[in-house]
Amino acid sequence: MSLKPVRRRIVAEPLEQEYLTTYQPLPSRFAEQLDPFLLLHHTGPEALEPAGRGLPFAPHPHRGFETVTFVFAGDVRHHDSRGNSGVVGAGGVQWMTAGLGIVHSENISRELREAGGTIEYVQLWINLPARLKRTQPRYQGVTTEQVPEVELADGRSRVRVVAGSLLGTTGPVDSLTGIQAVVLELAAEGQFQTTVEPGRTVLLYVLRGNLTVNGRGVGSRTLVEFEPEGTAIDLQATEAATVLYCTGQPYHEPLVWQGPYVMNTQTEIMEAMRDYQMGRMGMLFDE
Repeated sequence: MSLKPVRRRIVAEPLEQEYLTTYQPLPSRFAEQLDPFLLLHHTGPEALEPAGRGLPFAPHPHRGFETVTFVFAGDVRHHDSRGNSGVVGAGGVQWMTAGLGIVHSENISRELREAGGTIEYVQLWINLPARLKRTQPRYQGVTTEQVPEVELADGRSRVRVVAGSLLGTTGPVDSLTGIQAVVLELAAEGQFQTTVEPGRTVLLYVLRGNLTVNGRGVGSRTLVEFEPEGTAIDLQATEAATVLYCTGQPYHEPLVWQGPYVMNTQTEIMEAMRDYQMGRMGMLFDE
């Protein structure tokens, strides 16, 4: 069993937004995607003033992929054109399969908007293969209490399993494509080792802290891209660290991505635009 070599470490760059600080390591000038992972946005930690504006994500459409929001502080409210709605707080996850097409909005709860507080979340876009791009949309909202937690050998570090299986524990999210997604909370000097099935893509993002990943030093807000060979992942925390670790099967399919639509051909992108304009993805009138 050989360590999976680190190809590069991609430090997230801040995006220009009016009042939220969001960092984006993917896509970047170094990597357009890590098939099947398309985009990663890390927002916060951000202090929200009482009676503030909330999140700037009014109703908008999606087709052909999944949006996954991992909440680390505060909360995020989801509402969509299929009648789904829900709020998840810190430790919770919102997993939306856009598939055939859906309109949704994302905000914070009324309570958080009125009282103010800290918000932090990571949103990950995961591509769907051609055979599933027109699957029926669905929403899975998972609270922190529903995410199983495994304590590591040091007694101070833990793994929270969101989707797939790890260390004999299976997460609550039903992934259509077998995505594995976990959140690691490593104490100083904490360790984590695992193996990756040959051929699967690894997405490893360090939200905060310092650690070595297969012998390479990695700091906060950094995405690690691996070489295809090797199967072993070894993390050694030099200080407390929070890490998002995901794996997925790449599709090796043509990709045409325009705004909120991710399809295989330009014709399919045009069809998505037309269907949204004609109301075929549903209508959403948010609060």
